[in-house]
Amino acid sequence: MVVVSTPDSVLVVGASAAGLSTAEALRRQGYRGRLTILGAEEHLPYDRPPLSKQVLSGVWEPQQAQLRPRAALDALDAELILGDPAVGLDVAARTVRTASGRSLRADAVVIATGLRARTLPGQDGLAGVHTLRGLDDAQSLRKDLLAASRAVVVGDGVLGSEIAATARSMGLDVTLAGPQHAPMAMQLGPFAAELLSDLHAENGVRLRLGASVAALETAGGRTTGVRLETGEVLPAEVVVVAFGAAPVTDWLDGSGLRLENGVVCDACCRAADGIWAVGDVARWHHDGLGTMLRLENRTNATEQAAAVAANILGEDRPYVPVPYFWTDQFDAKIQVHGVLPTNAEVDIVDGATADRRFVALYRQAGRTVGVLGWNMPKQTRLRRSELDTNAIATPTGGTS
Repeated sequence: MVVVSTPDSVLVVGASAAGLSTAEALRRQGYRGRLTILGAEEHLPYDRPPLSKQVLSGVWEPQQAQLRPRAALDALDAELILGDPAVGLDVAARTVRTASGRSLRADAVVIATGLRARTLPGQDGLAGVHTLRGLDDAQSLRKDLLAASRAVVVGDGVLGSEIAATARSMGLDVTLAGPQHAPMAMQLGPFAAELLSDLHAENGVRLRLGASVAALETAGGRTTGVRLETGEVLPAEVVVVAFGAAPVTDWLDGSGLRLENGVVCDACCRAADGIWAVGDVARWHHDGLGTMLRLENRTNATEQAAAVAANILGEDRPYVPVPYFWTDQFDAKIQVHGVLPTNAEVDIVDGATADRRFVALYRQAGRTVGVLGWNMPKQTRLRRSELDTNAIATPTGGTS
């Protein structure tokens, strides 16, 4: 029998949703030891899904994206260190070095450093070109969009599709470019992706899909558009690069941790003795699926944080969630439980596609592996119980 002692101190590296949720889960589960949260940004912890929607559109003021008011953060009884990125980790000593020269040691270290947006060659320092990962990015992009009339969004996944919808709702002439045949085809499969394509087209988004971006067009230090591999040039005053993100693990180089598309962990999200990973940066063995998995979505950040907190306190239980994500674009709220294989049989079980209100079950070999809801959140949640979790296949990639 292995006896697990409760750590006297826990250091959470990352002050976004996964990091803060881990700290809150520890306190909720009775942990009373020393707790430190280290964040790279100076902002109080904030939520990222609203950045591409409510904050970018101006429906929310930036402070409305904060995850908790200051009083709630104070009530955690945690030391909150902001604006000081981690630059190194001594695994054996469980000590994190920061950019300012701090050396922070704890009995347990939780890595929750999230993702960094990918960029195009020549993008750095070019006016009018943006990525959207943080609060500052959203505010900078909004400022440029308000002064522009024409924008190109490079990237046809979740984030790119959301930004295109928001920019179009702000009145801009918007073109969405990407290599897939339809927006979010990888995440939604052909059936729902085609419906989303129709939704964007009906709302005036110009779709230039099926071709990769070759280069940014520039003049005088500013972007003037995007050139596709076909040779077509898409003119723009603002270009948003949103074709994916990479786990923030460079600060862990040389630490001895296994870094392969994230921090590699066991089934309990443990990367090494006393070292854990959570959220977008964590790649762990999902015992239910029998494979390594990394999920990029808000729900996973909260659920995995609760599991990691419990395991730090000695539960040692594998984390086996059913994958879930959602996206809001124009008047559509799309929710997905499980996975949506491209070769699955799709059966509409509630509502109707013509009304843009329906729930679809995705089946393989007679077993339900996915549920997709379009503007029917309650019914979608109820249908989740029909999933055969033992039959769910490995997802093709992370989602936002």
